[in-house]
Amino acid sequence: MRSSRMLFKAVVCACLLAVGAAPGILPAGKAFAAVTQPEPDTPLNKENLDQPLTVESVERLEDGVKLNLGKYDGYIRLFSEDMAKVSVVGDGEEEFYSRGIAKKEWKEPKFKSRETADEYLLTTDEITVSIRKSPFGVKFLDKQGNVINEDAAQGSGYENGKPYVFKKTVPGENFYGFGEQSGGLNKRGKSIGLWNTDAYAYNKDTKYLYTAIPFFLGLKDKKAYGIFFDNTYRSYFEMASESDDYYYFYANGGELTYYFIYGPQIKDVIDTYTDLTGKIEMPPLWSLGFQQSKWGYTPEQLVSVAETYRAKNIPLDTINFDIDYMDGYRVFTWNPAYEQALKTLKEKGFRAVAINDPAVKLDENYSVYNEGTARDLWAKKADGSTYVGTVWPGPSVFPNFNKQETRTWWAENLKTLFDKGIDGIWNDMNEPAVFDGPFKTMPLDNIFEGDNGDTKLHTEYHNLYGHDEAEATFNAFALNKPNTRPFVLTRDMYAGTQRYAALWTGDNVSNWEHLQMSIPMNANVGLSGVPFVGNDIGGFAKPSADQFPTPELFARWIEVGAFLPFARDHYDNSSKSGLASGQEPWEFGPEVEEISRKYISLRYELLPYLYNQFKQSSDSGEPVQEPLVYQFQEDPNTYNLEDQFMFGDSLMLAPVVQQGQTSRQVYLPAGVKWVDFWTGQVYDGNRTITVNADLGTLPIFVKQESIIPTREVQQKTDEKPLENLILDTFLEEEAELSFYEDDGATLDYKRGEYNVTEFEIEKKGNRIAFRQDKKAQSFDSFIRSYTLKLRNAEEPKKVQAGRNKYEQAGSMEALNQQERGFYLDAAADVLYVKIPVDERNEVSIDSKGKDKGNVKAGLEAEVNIED
Repeated sequence: MRSSRMLFKAVVCACLLAVGAAPGILPAGKAFAAVTQPEPDTPLNKENLDQPLTVESVERLEDGVKLNLGKYDGYIRLFSEDMAKVSVVGDGEEEFYSRGIAKKEWKEPKFKSRETADEYLLTTDEITVSIRKSPFGVKFLDKQGNVINEDAAQGSGYENGKPYVFKKTVPGENFYGFGEQSGGLNKRGKSIGLWNTDAYAYNKDTKYLYTAIPFFLGLKDKKAYGIFFDNTYRSYFEMASESDDYYYFYANGGELTYYFIYGPQIKDVIDTYTDLTGKIEMPPLWSLGFQQSKWGYTPEQLVSVAETYRAKNIPLDTINFDIDYMDGYRVFTWNPAYEQALKTLKEKGFRAVAINDPAVKLDENYSVYNEGTARDLWAKKADGSTYVGTVWPGPSVFPNFNKQETRTWWAENLKTLFDKGIDGIWNDMNEPAVFDGPFKTMPLDNIFEGDNGDTKLHTEYHNLYGHDEAEATFNAFALNKPNTRPFVLTRDMYAGTQRYAALWTGDNVSNWEHLQMSIPMNANVGLSGVPFVGNDIGGFAKPSADQFPTPELFARWIEVGAFLPFARDHYDNSSKSGLASGQEPWEFGPEVEEISRKYISLRYELLPYLYNQFKQSSDSGEPVQEPLVYQFQEDPNTYNLEDQFMFGDSLMLAPVVQQGQTSRQVYLPAGVKWVDFWTGQVYDGNRTITVNADLGTLPIFVKQESIIPTREVQQKTDEKPLENLILDTFLEEEAELSFYEDDGATLDYKRGEYNVTEFEIEKKGNRIAFRQDKKAQSFDSFIRSYTLKLRNAEEPKKVQAGRNKYEQAGSMEALNQQERGFYLDAAADVLYVKIPVDERNEVSIDSKGKDKGNVKAGLEAEVNIED
């Protein structure tokens, strides 16, 4: 998290001393450093590609076909009706599966095979795989015979040990995913590299960031496919960056293995991909609340900041403990003052997350070091001796997570954090980052001994290091906190790490560029199978005094940050650097404090909605923060839209990410109607409008025919149980909601202890009908009533369910005291109907017949419609 800053300051101080400047003092406005990057790319030598391979013979398999390619064996295996695995390995070698794969065993789909002189065909109900014999090539077609994807003339094979695949592309074919990437949303024309890198203070042009997820989506002719290049070596993706006719991907080593997944919907591709690599577990509810963090909090500040949130009525669940809590940066140890601060925070009802780094201090008086040494658990140099590198504790050794024994030992040691009251673990520096290593990591020839002879060099294991650490950390909960849902936050990922951890996007910077970049960055992470993602709100790094957030920047950032799947205000120790004061909401004046309170409170109102979105993610891999193209791939206007996003299924946000803006254009996707969340105005889709967006206003639009489950604001997620579920309804004709509920804390939901209630609200003429269907009822819910919230409504002449008549209340306070009833807020044109949870009959709301229409009067001056 902080390593580039520390290393660069040492270099800068030396340079400044050479010219007579005082150490530790940087010229005003001077940035700290260029972004640390790995060694130069290893280009693919196109003059040295395998000569075109030829299929010499074919062997039909139960799930596909084996191909004799001379010195190689080729395998095409059908994992499902719409997914195939393609492997080209050395003659007699086994096919490769990385630890990113969660599901290896699949039920073979029904398929037909057919051979001609020129090709071999595998056909399921969804796709056909056409294998050209000479030269060898693979083509995928849909069931109508349209080409979805096919090899280019260069084909596939190995160049000096580097596996490669060339694919044809056409203009207008777009690419998304690739995990955490800088720059924009659509990666067509981009050169992408995957090598986990501690990229402190990265920018929009930085090529290598913290994660390596070699999966991407192609969108061609409004149909989606996915390719997962399962290779843990440093890999490269040239996405029509050299030619408009082809793209290609390759790696520095390893086997040629990739999976092809057909949609045609993006959601179908992601569902299948996350079946393959694993879906997220349901998170603990508290982890969806707001979190506060800083590198450099004193024990007293940790407590006082938490107390200030409460005093100012700004919701907060969690305080994060950065590296200062340790004894001399020794992992699994405590500084007594920080231990007391944790105890105080727990007594006050706060949750706590503790950072944990992989580096273990080389200290013969340190039990963790001695245990790991005695059990031979450290990474080694090429000569077989223990590797020692410098990180926060000074000279350190590094756990060899390639061993199961090491992963278990690491999980056992986390007991020292859990026993003090820590609720979640934050894995940092796990690229792995090494201050004095080559290109700030380990030498590529370091050795990681594995189980059953699975020894790997660092060049192969680097991108897996944080993945295996995340697995060990995740499993520590079952070992030390049985039946408690894990919360693990990581900076480093490979494909599949989503089944163990949430991701934050590393050491971003407090400037407008990073606020802008965070939206497409999170979108591509979500499209890579990782729904639980967030950025440091307000920016972490402070390279110069003019890159501390201004009140305007922080206000705009908190408006976005309140709607991130993972929401945390985190920043570096600016008080020590002398650049500025704090980055808590009240540090920017009363106006920004109120804006922060407004939007963080709104997040807490929406927690039932957000929690249900995470349930959908755990079921289907669906992102929580979605680019518009995810839901609206039939609308080409969404393909490159980077400054709007869907927060779950129904809410669209159009934040201001440009300095000085007080209005902005908003594109409303085609196919649905949209309701302005703040004003109630309704618009048809497929148009651009201009809306006011003063400093305190985040434009939010809701899909018509939606039900948004909400609750009253709390100051923390477990302040009081959910007793009244508010169903905020945006209705024209019919809206539906499947509402999921469990205890939000344990693993009991895996044993069937949950509820699912389906709500239906239908409008016909002057009558609105409310129905509920309790599909599953195995959890002892606290919900006692529903409040149906109907917008743009009028006073009903009758509300009744069977023989139960609903009486009108004179105020919301009075309604809250009734078992059933209704109240009309005439000023807001909102009707509230309170319904007992055990109401078995349909609730009928009959109006007096006055048609208010869809567009409120007096709002036309607020919008400029630009069809």
